[in-house]
Amino acid sequence: MRLFKLPFKNSKESTADFTETVSENMPKHIAIIMDGNGRWAKKRGMPRVAGHREGMDNVKRIVKAANQLQVEILTLYAFSTENWKRPLTEVEYIMKLPIDFLQHYLPELVDENVRIQTIGEFDDLPKNTKAAIMRAKEQTADNTGLILNIAINYGSRFEMIRSIREICQEVQEGKYEIEEITETTLSDHLYTSHIKDPDLLIRTSGELRLSNFLLWQSAYTELWFTDTLWPDFSKEEFEKAINDFQKRKRRYGGI
Repeated sequence: MRLFKLPFKNSKESTADFTETVSENMPKHIAIIMDGNGRWAKKRGMPRVAGHREGMDNVKRIVKAANQLQVEILTLYAFSTENWKRPLTEVEYIMKLPIDFLQHYLPELVDENVRIQTIGEFDDLPKNTKAAIMRAKEQTADNTGLILNIAINYGSRFEMIRSIREICQEVQEGKYEIEEITETTLSDHLYTSHIKDPDLLIRTSGELRLSNFLLWQSAYTELWFTDTLWPDFSKEEFEKAINDFQKRKRRYGGI
């Protein structure tokens, strides 16, 4: 199994050299639970929102690294359905971050051939947040590089309940017999029906749980945890997670 060497900071390798050394065992879909923004700010005596701002800036760095590595899909857990329970001021700030991020970085994402998609209850987002994301989706719709899949107002349990309701409705309408319902039927009704399941799921900040993120889709996903807080999660550590993935043998229940 051939690993790769990334030309990150202090490296003299060119981007061309970088892409040539990518392994054939590269995970095609990487999902990340970007945890630890608040703790990052607290350690520095700063308000929690400062951590969210720093975390947003790190999204750009990791998206660029994933794109250089020719990862096909990068799904980022930006805001869960449970996050609405946080203080109103923090929620309002987080809802402004996609607007700021896309205002500053969308031209670069377009140049990098990144395509923006979302999963979650998109219609329940604030009007301005929705408008900014919709513009970004429209402007990148024809791009053919990395899919930046933003999980916003997303909860996996609700996703499954929503899918089951849709299937039940279709059974009532005669589109299915109950006996015809399979795992594929449910998968085809999830937010992620248009993309493959994640190969690798990374969680930062030292927490060892999935927190209602891609529960169905992660049945055979390789999990990788780090104590590093999201704003400090570097390209080098991203490389480390991928290298570890490449050493694993995925048996999918077989031998």
